[in-house]
Amino acid sequence: MKSKVSFSSVVIWLMCLSLLIPAAGAQQTDKLDVEAAAICEGVDNREAVNVGTRFTNSTPRLYCFTKIVGAESPTEVVHVWSYGDVERARVSLAVTASNWRTYSSKAIQAHEIGAWRVEVLDPSGNLLETINFEITQ
Repeated sequence: MKSKVSFSSVVIWLMCLSLLIPAAGAQQTDKLDVEAAAICEGVDNREAVNVGTRFTNSTPRLYCFTKIVGAESPTEVVHVWSYGDVERARVSLAVTASNWRTYSSKAIQAHEIGAWRVEVLDPSGNLLETINFEITQ
């Protein structure tokens, strides 16, 4: 009987110990930061071109350029384009290095005049950055 109690005690002790030690290969959450973010009329050579906060409704397409830092493993960010309070596009973008530049784009229709924003989210949906801009006539 003594060996059963001893064996049971060891098993329970090992189970408790395993709860305290993180599992090998468990994914750590990267602390992503937006080092730079801009709305622009283009991206050339991995840089934002014609950056602004006001664009005319004759601008056919705008880009949201972001520089993401802090990724320790491949991950993603999401650009959520909103016109007023209406979500117009949601774009997932790969981040594959600790210092990564990426962008999404959105066609702008001539009647979409007013306040816009792009929210940059981490993989868990946490807000990293908000970029506000306006479309004018």
